[in-house]
Amino acid sequence: MKNIFFTLSILILLSTNSYAAGSSSDSSSKVSSDYDKAVTIIKSAKKYEKKGKTEKANKKYEKALNLLIKSNKKKPNQADTLNYLGFTTRKLGDYAGGEEYYLQGLAIDPGHNGINEYLGELYVATNRINLAKERLKVLEICNCEEYNELKEIIAGTKKSKY
Repeated sequence: MKNIFFTLSILILLSTNSYAAGSSSDSSSKVSSDYDKAVTIIKSAKKYEKKGKTEKANKKYEKALNLLIKSNKKKPNQADTLNYLGFTTRKLGDYAGGEEYYLQGLAIDPGHNGINEYLGELYVATNRINLAKERLKVLEICNCEEYNELKEIIAGTKKSKY
């Protein structure tokens, strides 16, 4: 009797596990997160902005912002999400809101290259060059594109591309 019960239990466990594995891999791998959707939309918005289509770009930024807010509620305190929340908020003209998101992100990851660059750009746009230089100093050791971009923007030799 114990052998039959044991065998049935094993069979039930095996069939349940194989069903669960099959069903999860089919649906979840095709679904993008709100964060991933937002990043794709931001890339599209940047292209519109580059072409001078500001209204279309802003609509994309608004859509991305809404997705990022949802993402931040589901998974709070993610530096990358806070970076893009700051970015989209800033692009929509809310510098104070953008700065808040950037500072929250830096509290989690003080060396985040993207946040440091974008916050530096915000500081340049709001005429706080000394604060922008502080962000540049953080990026100095990264030997990265973000450092070069911010350095050129601070020097006034380049306008922010974002």
